[in-house]
Parts: sequence; C-alpha cells; structure tokens
Amino acid sequence: MLNTEEKTRAVIAALEDIKANDIAVIDTSKLSSLFDRMVIASANSTRQTKALADNVVVKLKELGEEIHGREGDETGEWILVDLNEVLVHIMQPAVRAHYNLEELWSKAQTVRPKLAPESK
Repeated sequence: MLNTEEKTRAVIAALEDIKANDIAVIDTSKLSSLFDRMVIASANSTRQTKALADNVVVKLKELGEEIHGREGDETGEWILVDLNEVLVHIMQPAVRAHYNLEELWSKAQTVRPKLAPESK
C-alpha cells in the first residue's frame, strides 16, 4: 500500500503518460479529514478526459491501490477518481475555469486557520 506522497506521484505519472495539461496538487490535509491531496488536471477533449481517468485507475490498481469511486464518465467534462486520501479531478479547461478549485481551496487555506481557536 502506497503512502500519500507515493500515491500522489503515481497519479501524476499516470496523468503525464496521457499528456494531461496544467497538473496541480493541493495539500488539503489541514483542511479536510476526508482526503489529504487533491490533484487537478486538464484535458483537451472528453475522449482524453476519459483516457486520463482510465490510466490513473489502471496504474494505481497495478500498484495494489483500491479505487473508491469514479464519477463523471457520462459527460466526460469532469471526471473524479477517488483514491481515498487522494482525489483526482480531470476537467475540460472551461469547466476547470468555471469551478476554479485551486482558488477555492487556497481561499479555504487562508480562512481555516482564522476559524481555529487560539491556543495559549
């Protein structure tokens, strides 16, 4: 079983195999108890989006990892692959720009510490 960093590197390698664009990794370990990393990548077509998701699934299964879920294959505009502590979002550029997950989660990182009670 891979640790979070190894799993993240394996996901990035699988995405690079199929020429994903603009791969970003967000450390969410201090923001969510549900997952530790979010990997976001862009694809040029629905066909590439599905191929990228397929490759992530195949490569991680080859490494002995369990796929906890996969959503979005119907349209192929945004496919989510759930690897437990690593979430993979593969998106068409227009969808990625619209939802802007990088900005959403970076804002959460700046707001979250302010919500935590001050320690003395």
